[in-house]
Amino acid sequence: MRTRSQARKRRQQQVRQTSVESPNLEKPNNNQETFNHPIVTMADNRTMAQLLEAPTEGYEDAIVVPEITANNFEIKHGLLNLVQNKQFFGHDKEDPHAHIRYFNKITSTMKFPNVPSTSVKLMLFPFSLEGAARIWLEKEPPRSILTWDDLVSKFINKFFPPSKTTNLRNEITRFQQKFDETFYEAWDRFNDLLRGCPHHGFSELHQLDTFYNALNSNDQDSLNSAAGGNFLDKMPRECLKIIESKSKVRQSRSKAIVSKVSTSSSTPAVSSDVAEQLTVGEYSICGMDDDGEKTLW
Repeated sequence: MRTRSQARKRRQQQVRQTSVESPNLEKPNNNQETFNHPIVTMADNRTMAQLLEAPTEGYEDAIVVPEITANNFEIKHGLLNLVQNKQFFGHDKEDPHAHIRYFNKITSTMKFPNVPSTSVKLMLFPFSLEGAARIWLEKEPPRSILTWDDLVSKFINKFFPPSKTTNLRNEITRFQQKFDETFYEAWDRFNDLLRGCPHHGFSELHQLDTFYNALNSNDQDSLNSAAGGNFLDKMPRECLKIIESKSKVRQSRSKAIVSKVSTSSSTPAVSSDVAEQLTVGEYSICGMDDDGEKTLW
């Protein structure tokens, strides 16, 4: 029979044996995967209604207006009305360059002490836009427009893309006087094309050469006569002076003829030949220009 001391000794041996065979729970094996305890975050105590509310941040304007420190600075309603009187909508036929010129002219009429003019322009420009143009500005990234030059560059590039420039340059290059178009009408239309694309890049020489070669033979002969020979043998500034002189004479005299015919009550009915000449308006009436030389109108 076993005594108590023997039984106690047997149990101690079993305990020692078990502790040696058991893995070390305090120091995990390097090959054994370890797990991080999850980070406990504070509970969000907002209600469903509060969580579904629209955010109130991120609504800053794209245009950054520098801080104005001048005392008693105020935009008058009169200036604001002038800006809004001719708004830009972003239509295809609208000219963004013309809008910038008009906006500069309006804002330059008002001077504010100790306030930079560019700050006033940045502040007022959004009021000059409407429709698609206003939507474009609202979609620009917040605080992405820091200067007036930034604003003009983004505005022009948006509403006057390179493709439009290419089309207008081609239209200028292919310009031709129409069959029923008078000289001054052709010159006026040609200048409209140039103004519509102020960055066309054509030199004055190229412009004059293009216009001259676009005219019909009668108007080319008229310019050669006014130049005392070959029109293209003159210097560019002389050619431009001749063209402008011819255009002004034709325009002023045509208005005088129409006014005389329409206002004279004692004048009998205009003959069919005269009526045809007035209707066609193509070099059928001769007169003297400002230099006393005979010219065709």
